[in-house]
Amino acid sequence: MKFLFRLLGYGLLAVAIIAGISDASSSIALSQFHLAPLGQVWFDVSPETLALAQETLRQYVDPALWTPELRTDLTWPVWAVFAPVGLVLLFVGSKRRRQRVQYA
Repeated sequence: MKFLFRLLGYGLLAVAIIAGISDASSSIALSQFHLAPLGQVWFDVSPETLALAQETLRQYVDPALWTPELRTDLTWPVWAVFAPVGLVLLFVGSKRRRQRVQYA
């Protein structure tokens, strides 16, 4: 199980790094500060899954969860969403080393 957490953590960190590099290169190309929001990237990549996530939350969980006030995480940059989640998954899946007691 820890292997899956580490694998997913490394995958999310890779996505975060790629998104950060993409934001940096687009900022240089546009000569202005530009960060791609998660909602826009998700819509560009797969609008069907965004609509499916919206409908699933509204129908099965709680309709109030998809209000614009609560969906502020879709306006955050992609790297700011995936990097912390990836780091947490790496921490959860990390191998713990036992401390050996050494006597003098």
